[in-house]
Amino acid sequence: MKKLSIRLMLLSVIAILASCAGTKDVTYLQDADEFEISNVSDVAQVRARKGDVINIFVSSRNVESALPFNLTAYGYRPGSSNSDVFSSQQRALGYTVDEAGNIDFPRIGTLHVESLTRMEIKDLLKEKLVTGDFLKDPIVTVEFQNLKITVLGEVARPGSYAMNNDHTTLLEALGMAGDLTIYGRRDRVAVIREVDGKRTIVYHDLKSKKLFDSPRYYLHQNDIVYVEPNKAKASQSDQTRWNQPSVWISMVSTMISLITLIKVLS
Repeated sequence: MKKLSIRLMLLSVIAILASCAGTKDVTYLQDADEFEISNVSDVAQVRARKGDVINIFVSSRNVESALPFNLTAYGYRPGSSNSDVFSSQQRALGYTVDEAGNIDFPRIGTLHVESLTRMEIKDLLKEKLVTGDFLKDPIVTVEFQNLKITVLGEVARPGSYAMNNDHTTLLEALGMAGDLTIYGRRDRVAVIREVDGKRTIVYHDLKSKKLFDSPRYYLHQNDIVYVEPNKAKASQSDQTRWNQPSVWISMVSTMISLITLIKVLS
């Protein structure tokens, strides 16, 4: 009876230790203190890039005077490339940033907007409208239309997702994709970024609060987030591969060829 109790206690301890080890593998921000306060500074803002589409709406007390500065929305039929004035859906036209980083704005002309934030583009347009004596009290709204990020690897729902604000974080992106699967490495999450023909990769450890200090914690448009598989996933993949009949058939065929070759040579 005593031996049985000791064995049960040992099994309980082993189970607890195994449980703790598993938790450490999947828990985020393990080294963060409870109620820890840290200052958030220099929050990265999305900046216009070549190829971005920007929606700009100008209004004023005098509605008619603002009309020439707004692109007209057009109706469209989903699945068709032709406009349809009877369609119930509307698509707003936007300004595409060209290879020189410019947009062509009505009556003002060429504006260089590359590397500017939404607020900076808005302020630039307001200044041009006022100093050019086009509008006395312009109200300018600027939105980026085609911003997206892509999340790949060991997440629940890999794919591309629209950026809904100017400073989407890495954790928010993983949340959009349904979080990491049990097979995803929490200590090796890559953010891949391409700027001006140069590609850079930065890896992150989600288990450490140092994540918040990363220059890639705030994502930019077209960033790619990749979650590496852990050893358990790799092992499972190997087992699946070895269980495939084609692998065994190939091995047997190779062995027969080797044996035949040895007999011929001897």
